[in-house]
Amino acid sequence: MEVNTSSPMDEFCGSTFWNSTETWWTTDPDFTPCFEQTVLVWTPCAFYWLFVVFDFYYLKASLDRNIPWNKLNVSKALVNVGLLVLTALDLIMALIKKGGDDQPPLYKLDVWGPIIKFATFLLIFLFIPLNRKYGVQTTGCQFLFWFLLTIFSIPRCRTEVRADRLRQQLLESQQEDLEYAWEEYQYTSFFVFFTFTSIMLILNCFADGMPRQTKYQRGENEIPELSASFLSRITYQWFDKMALKGYRNPLEEKDLWDLRPQDSCSEVMPTFAYHWNQNVRKNYKGRARVEPKAQFSNGNVTFENPHGEKNGRKKGVASIMPPIYKSFGGVFMFGALMKLFTDCLTFAQPQVLSLIISFVEDQDKEKQPEWKGILYSVLLFVLAAAQTFILGQYFHRMFIVGLRIRTALINAIYRKALRISNSTKKESTVGEIVNLMAVDAQRFMELTTYLNMIWSAPLQIGLALFFLWQQLGPSVLAGLAVMIILIPVNGVIASRIKTYQIRQMKYKDERVKLMNEVLSGIKVLKLYAWEPSFEKQVLDIRDKEIATLRSTAYLNASTSFLWSCAPFLVSLVTFATYVLTSEANQLSVEKVFVSLALFDIMKIPLTVLPMLSVDIAETQVSVNRINKFLNSEELDPNSVLHDPSKPHPMSIENGEFSWGDEITLRNINIEVRKSSLVALVGTVGSGKSSVVQAFLGEMEKLAGVVNTVGKLAYVPQQAWIQNATVRDNILFGQTYDRKRYNKVIDACALRADIDILSAGDQTEIGEKGINLSGGQKQRISLARAVYSDADLYLLDDPLSAVDAHVGKHIFEEVIGPKGMLARKSRVLVTHGVTFLPQVDSIYVMKAGEISESGTFDQLVKNKGAFADFIIQHLQDGNEEEEELNQIKRQISSTADDPELIGSVEKAIKLARTESLSDSISVTSADSLMGRGNSLRRRAKRQDSHDSVASAASLKKKQEVEGKLIETEKSQTGGVDFAVYKHYIKSVGIFLSVATLVLNFVFQAFQIGSNLWLTKWANDQRVENDTSLRDMYLGVYGAFGFGQVSSYFFCSLTLALGCIYCSKALQEALLYNVFRWSMAMFDTTPLGRIVNRFSKDVDTIDNVLPMLWRMVISQAFAVLATIVVISLSTPIFLAVIVPIAILYYFAQRFYVATSRQLMRLESVSRSPIYSHFGETVTGASTIRAYNVGDRFIEESDAKVDKNQVCKYPSVIANRWLAIRLEMVGNLIILFASLFAVLGGQTNPGLVGLSVSYALQVTQTLNWLVRMTSDIETNIVSVERIKEYGETKQEAPWELEADKNKPKNWPEEGRVEFQNFQVRYREGLDLVLRGVSFNIKGGEKVGIVGRTGAGKSSLTLALFRIIESAGGRIAIDGVDIATMGLHMLRSRLTIIPQDPVLFSGSLRMNLDPFEVNTDDEIWKALELSHLKLFVKSLAAGLNHEIAEGGENLSVGQRQLVCLARALLRKTKVLVLDEATAAVDLETDDLIQKTIRTEFKECTVLTIAHRLNTILDSDKVIVLDKGQITEFASPTELLDNPKSAFYSMAKDANLV
Repeated sequence: MEVNTSSPMDEFCGSTFWNSTETWWTTDPDFTPCFEQTVLVWTPCAFYWLFVVFDFYYLKASLDRNIPWNKLNVSKALVNVGLLVLTALDLIMALIKKGGDDQPPLYKLDVWGPIIKFATFLLIFLFIPLNRKYGVQTTGCQFLFWFLLTIFSIPRCRTEVRADRLRQQLLESQQEDLEYAWEEYQYTSFFVFFTFTSIMLILNCFADGMPRQTKYQRGENEIPELSASFLSRITYQWFDKMALKGYRNPLEEKDLWDLRPQDSCSEVMPTFAYHWNQNVRKNYKGRARVEPKAQFSNGNVTFENPHGEKNGRKKGVASIMPPIYKSFGGVFMFGALMKLFTDCLTFAQPQVLSLIISFVEDQDKEKQPEWKGILYSVLLFVLAAAQTFILGQYFHRMFIVGLRIRTALINAIYRKALRISNSTKKESTVGEIVNLMAVDAQRFMELTTYLNMIWSAPLQIGLALFFLWQQLGPSVLAGLAVMIILIPVNGVIASRIKTYQIRQMKYKDERVKLMNEVLSGIKVLKLYAWEPSFEKQVLDIRDKEIATLRSTAYLNASTSFLWSCAPFLVSLVTFATYVLTSEANQLSVEKVFVSLALFDIMKIPLTVLPMLSVDIAETQVSVNRINKFLNSEELDPNSVLHDPSKPHPMSIENGEFSWGDEITLRNINIEVRKSSLVALVGTVGSGKSSVVQAFLGEMEKLAGVVNTVGKLAYVPQQAWIQNATVRDNILFGQTYDRKRYNKVIDACALRADIDILSAGDQTEIGEKGINLSGGQKQRISLARAVYSDADLYLLDDPLSAVDAHVGKHIFEEVIGPKGMLARKSRVLVTHGVTFLPQVDSIYVMKAGEISESGTFDQLVKNKGAFADFIIQHLQDGNEEEEELNQIKRQISSTADDPELIGSVEKAIKLARTESLSDSISVTSADSLMGRGNSLRRRAKRQDSHDSVASAASLKKKQEVEGKLIETEKSQTGGVDFAVYKHYIKSVGIFLSVATLVLNFVFQAFQIGSNLWLTKWANDQRVENDTSLRDMYLGVYGAFGFGQVSSYFFCSLTLALGCIYCSKALQEALLYNVFRWSMAMFDTTPLGRIVNRFSKDVDTIDNVLPMLWRMVISQAFAVLATIVVISLSTPIFLAVIVPIAILYYFAQRFYVATSRQLMRLESVSRSPIYSHFGETVTGASTIRAYNVGDRFIEESDAKVDKNQVCKYPSVIANRWLAIRLEMVGNLIILFASLFAVLGGQTNPGLVGLSVSYALQVTQTLNWLVRMTSDIETNIVSVERIKEYGETKQEAPWELEADKNKPKNWPEEGRVEFQNFQVRYREGLDLVLRGVSFNIKGGEKVGIVGRTGAGKSSLTLALFRIIESAGGRIAIDGVDIATMGLHMLRSRLTIIPQDPVLFSGSLRMNLDPFEVNTDDEIWKALELSHLKLFVKSLAAGLNHEIAEGGENLSVGQRQLVCLARALLRKTKVLVLDEATAAVDLETDDLIQKTIRTEFKECTVLTIAHRLNTILDSDKVIVLDKGQITEFASPTELLDNPKSAFYSMAKDANLV
């Protein structure tokens, strides 16, 4: 048997290795046995040996241990042993049966073949116990190995079966004995081997059992990914359950899986901290302290302070980049490897396309074997599918890296924020620090996904050019030139768009700010009937905004125009250059379509590069900001010593302290003995609080020693309240002990407040304690300290915000010598003089130094700064009567100095006269939010408007437990069709139709131009007829022009349509909100209305138009693809239906799940930031109580919770992408298969349909994403529509009003007839049948305790609240029959709280511009503002800040008076201002009113009796009814009257 030994491989096998006639140039292809036994077996083996590194890596990285033996891994082991035995047997049999004298020769293959297999199987066999031990449940390398091995063995099956059949025939035909022993053995051995590999493949499709030991508790709810098999992981099949659940009903938080342990803070942080600390140490020379890898000591990660000690020589800034590379670089690099792989696969597709085209071309000349066509189609499909799976994993990996980086940064920033020094804190606001987390860390996450484009984009462009050059030679450069020219043009337009966007943002901010003001002052606007003026102002700004949007729309249309014509221009220029440069250059179908496919590939990297560079620049800025923050100065932990050997628990010796710049405190010597109470007193700004901060270590210590021994508790001056329940605020992380808790509550006088709160101590407190009064916050803060049961107490003026009698109670029960803290060492900063006699020692502060110290008696005798302090204090008159006497007694008993006693008496007398009558409103009924307790005298009285309904009725009506405002409806499920209809109606039918038609035309042109190209390429006559060639070129150009212009107009009509729509929707919203009744404003939080005007309008302005443009163009592109493929291969239509069904299901499942996941994610994201903001403001309290670790844990938990929502939405994206791309890949497969098999002879059409199919995957993917985005964002339209359909108040103008005389009401008679009113449906009546008559020109005072219904009377007069029975008549006309503006513009009111709007002073006085300048100046003169306004540079055009911040309260009140004077109607309502105005202003206002409004009817709601003693009549209201109505003198003569007792309280009788 002579073998042709032509190649080493032939010798190795002893038979031919490769025979192309047998394999390729045949209708029945087959490999040689040698090829099947070497290449097809060794390729999988080589693959495994190459990638086995990953298996080792997974062993090392696994967090689990010890998988029990189970059916799966036992069967794996057994089958593997079978394979090992089999291969060993192969080797032994070969040695026995071959190489003997009369046996077949023994070739190298017979020895090496089994050895290589044996080695590989042995390696895999070793991994079975290893994976078990290290808890690895599935491995990808092994799966792929068995997969490849099985697939590659299939050709050999065919060969072996054929050979066996041949042998049987030979045996039957020839009688003599032929020796086939070896072949028979090989036949049997191979099929046993094939069976075993197939079984192994099936076993590897499943994941192993659950590990017994896990580092983290694996709950019921663990994420299925952890125990999903490799196959399930790459297809994301494990996510199906979630998708199904989300499709059936909206997902909720409880449906989500736990976080993967490797993404949680507790895994990410130690690694990052370790690398960060190394990086920090590298920056300091000569301080080599080696630390072990950051371990979790009871869950704590320690970060080193890069700011270093004062002496550490600093080399530079520690950056976050190196630790990020080191911590997360591995996964990133692996991702980059995948990206490289897919980029190469991308370029294989056009090559296969050219093979398919040439296959169809050759069909004409001679019949091609069909299997080649099928092979090409399948190859195209396999390439696309491989790309799909690898890209899926790539994006998944990148998202994970992004999430981990964000986790690491958020936590690093959080930990740093707890330790920054005060000078650092001064440099940036809380908002800026929170932004580091919200914006900068987020930006990182968004960048990681496509950071690899930095190298991938240039690579793709390079490869594309290389292949294009092969097709078209140098002509490519012409096309490239066009692409490159377009980039700067685009850049210019983009920068213009950016300026417009900034301008639009500016207008938007102005508009929202104005809306915010308008909504805050809506009550005043309604009282003045000023809404039209402000509505016009808002619309003016909106018009500017719309104009800007319109310009942006034109620019956007031109960019999209450029991008749509780019691919076309490029191909036109390239092909034109190609055919015109030389006669020999002819377009062939293959050239055309391969080039088009390559140009298409280049399009994306070219678009991404400029965007990417901008993003990288922005991220660089973020990195610098984060670095600056993480490198900033920290508090020195050693500034306060804890030395137990010192005699006293708290002391400062020779202390000098500063707040970062100049010295604030000097020569401070304080000692606090055990269980003593030390008071710090002094004037404002003398440094009392700073001393407390020095004890806490918050100040920079320049000299001296601070020592504290024991656990601290601290009550800051500004109470810091967390957004949690009342109880949580008091417990502050300690365990709940009922007895102690109740004792603390009673001692801190919180019992009454808690009873009022709707849900008791489980009531949630809003951010910054928004729904508590100052006093309540202060007492909760104190209760927290008392409950913490510390050893040392630092109390920074805890009694300032509470009323005198409450303060007394707290001092006795808590702080004083008999209080709960009597056994503790306490430092009390106080302004009150009352308690000083009871403290152990007093330190008097003056200008940052201690001026004197000692007991109360000693200091009074000294007649120093302390005595001055007391006298000054008494004159402020903040004390109650009995207290004044008490102090007087105390001083008289100690001091024998008549001069001192005299000055004290004088001060007391002054105080008495000043405390005019405020006693009417001593106890404000516990108002809406439960602001309890009588308010501090002369403190600003809470607007009694809230507290009108009696407390009892409120308690009943209190909405859901602990909640105050109706909750916003979060939309779940889909959006009604009605919303889309509303939107399309707003766009306008014409524009909507035009957009669709133009899109259709655009696609028609595009298909036309491509068909024309194929016609050109197929036309043989062009070769020798240049005029024909030029004709083809010209028509091609014309088609292109049609494409480009139709696309331009289509994007324009769409953009303009959307702008019309957003204009219409916003106007309707504005119109309706202005016409809401007051009750609507009371129950809807301001933020929610503003949100409609800002976020929702913004969505309609900017987000929706873009989405619509994308969706419409993508949808038409998909349609076009289907049309083109069906044109070339009509049979394709049969496949479309099942594919469409698959697609539809994927889309529905995804949209439902993903939308809800996104909602959950955004809901879970804000707590991270608000908790952080809270921490930054309360950092000193957190440090004082030493609970930093608990807060860090809370923050970590919040970040983890956000990841729990974020991770599934990332997966949902991948899940969808893989399913859709597989649908797309099926389209590719069928399009190419039908093209090849359907006997289509026109290569142009085949090329066209396949190249369209290649693009369809991306398009489908985008289409689903965009439709789901539209569903998410159209909600804005729904919410605006909802607000546009709410109940309105009565009409502003009525026809009947026009008949009324100009100067109505002429007399000003006001009569109430059995009038009843309530605030809202379902609440109790606030006025219960009030009847009285006021003659024209009478002056009437209305008095009554808070909540008696005084304000309701005026509101009813203006019809802010509509009557519930009875009527009011003015000059005999029932006011219910008039238009609201008619009524309100004929009455004048000076409201209680002076509301001013930002704008000119003139606009604030006369928004409709109906008065002349002289009239305005006259009014200003009468209201005593003329001098002030004259002194302003801008005079009447002086800009007033938001809320009138740049005027004093008194001046604001005078502006309101000026408004009233300008209006001057017959009826004036004076809702008297309380403590806001000083006595002088008050007198001015009274005087002006007496003179200027002599003729008018004046109703005064009085809070100080002396203002109404000279009125004609007094109405005394009580609980919504009139109890007395007579002249003041009459009532004062009757000692039994209620008015008399009030006057007596006010020391007026």
